[in-house]
Amino acid sequence: MARLYSNENVPLPVVEELRRLGHDVLTSVEAGNANRSVPDNEVLSFSMSRERIVLTANRMHFVRLHKSGVEHAGIVVFSFDSDFVALASKIDRALSAAADVTGLLLRVNLS
Repeated sequence: MARLYSNENVPLPVVEELRRLGHDVLTSVEAGNANRSVPDNEVLSFSMSRERIVLTANRMHFVRLHKSGVEHAGIVVFSFDSDFVALASKIDRALSAAADVTGLLLRVNLS
């Protein structure tokens, strides 16, 4: 299962469901980084230093960071879905389909 770092825009029920599915999820609140306006590149650096995949709804900025060529442990961006269990399941499937997420950008969209 994946080691994830959830940005503060990830709904807690999604985090809880991912944990139930066996993923190791560290939240920005647990890491002491919530409500501090941490720049996205520092979020990515923090997650890389802890060998965790960033999980975020902030698609635009993290896609841009990925395309810039910055090294990272993986990025999962997702479209918001109010069905948190379904969203977590989609994220789980995307992670399970990738053998190694290091340096990859995974997009989880509604459909």
